[in-house]
Amino acid sequence: MDNILQWRRATVVLLASLILGMIAGSCINDDFSTSPSDVLSFSTDTVKFDTVVTLDGTATKQFVVYNRGKKQLRISDIHVEGIATGGHFNINVDGMRGTSFSDVEVRGGDSIFVFVEGYLDEAGSDDPTRILDRVSFTTNGMTQTVALTAWGQDVIRVVSDTIKVSTRWSSKKPYLIYDTLYVSPGVQLRLDPGVKLLFHDKAAIRVAGMMRAMGTQEQPIVMRGDRLDHVVGDIDFDIMSGQWGGLIFPPSSSNNILQYVDMHSSSIGIHVSTSNPNARSLYILNCVFHNSSSSLLTTGGAWVEAYGTEFSDAAAGLVNFIGGKIRMVNCTFANYYLFSAVSDPMVNLYLQDDGGVVPVLDASFDNCILHGNTRELNMPKLDDTNVYVHNCLFRSDGDDDSHFYNCVWKGDAKFYTVREDYLFDYRLHDDSDAAGKGDASLLPDAARYDRYGTDRLGRSANPDLGAYAIVPGE
Repeated sequence: MDNILQWRRATVVLLASLILGMIAGSCINDDFSTSPSDVLSFSTDTVKFDTVVTLDGTATKQFVVYNRGKKQLRISDIHVEGIATGGHFNINVDGMRGTSFSDVEVRGGDSIFVFVEGYLDEAGSDDPTRILDRVSFTTNGMTQTVALTAWGQDVIRVVSDTIKVSTRWSSKKPYLIYDTLYVSPGVQLRLDPGVKLLFHDKAAIRVAGMMRAMGTQEQPIVMRGDRLDHVVGDIDFDIMSGQWGGLIFPPSSSNNILQYVDMHSSSIGIHVSTSNPNARSLYILNCVFHNSSSSLLTTGGAWVEAYGTEFSDAAAGLVNFIGGKIRMVNCTFANYYLFSAVSDPMVNLYLQDDGGVVPVLDASFDNCILHGNTRELNMPKLDDTNVYVHNCLFRSDGDDDSHFYNCVWKGDAKFYTVREDYLFDYRLHDDSDAAGKGDASLLPDAARYDRYGTDRLGRSANPDLGAYAIVPGE
């Protein structure tokens, strides 16, 4: 028994010695290095901010400061140098906010986070302006820096405004719209080529009068949310739907024009209704309506025409036509919406509203593409309707009849879109099934050239289907 007790005591002593040895071997080296050769390393040499609206703060970005050595380092000074003109930067070092810090310790093999945000003054310039600064770190007498850079854009702020007299907006600076901009009855809002409208959360335009958005190929008009930065990495906020409201044309509005307009990331898209079905409510030429958290275009009894226009990606159906007069020529309807599965058809046709208030739907689709992850039409048969489809490409299978003429069934549009890479480009590859399948007699002169200036009749007497003419080898 004594031998057993002695063996147990020896074992306990040995284990205790081993544990103490392991603890001693793994202890953090609390010595501070004073060698100028022991310095910091950083996760980046430049913190870059995206373009932001001046007088607003930037998003917060971060970088990491590493001590790669075994001994502790004492950073005697961390500060923003303050050399920027037109704004300033603030930093947060391990939970402490300010512009200057001293005696910050970093253990061997450890790191600290530095968070940065900027504020940009109004620059008095139509063009974006750049501000530059540096965060300086002094360790063991050695100074290292991380550069800071941001771009600021002056804007014209429009807050809950009502336009009471005809007004023309130029393209010198973007317009930042808060709440709802109201265009009074009998009043015209004209947008010059190149105008950019930025909309704050839930902001919208309600046009009781008339809107003439007269963009060009060289200077399109842009309507988008006011987040100009990136969601993550190089991915723009443009991919996020529902950033703002949309455009509303109530019954009193008519003779509106949207020409070379790029409108994206809205909540409700465009709503058009009318009190006079014999007056054209909306004329659309070479536009892009993209990425809505509901639909892109909804009409109620209205007369709407669209030529060479892309309707792409929405959480519900792309378009809803409730009665009225509709003409769609060389348009692309494509739904590969990113953020949820879509069950609604891309094009929803309602012959008349439930109360019979709006006129019966009279619609035609000519030289169009209908292609996506859901079915194309809510009405597979158009018998006994005033809806006709000529020379259109469908992903689904089907047959021509008295309402479907010369259509391409089970066609592959072969878009350039790569959904998993956040690339939504609805132009066509050379070998698209839409190549040369259009009817030139259905193409008006105004729509002969697509949004990029490509001649639809440049390669063949028969135009390509959809909003974009194929450019061989593009």
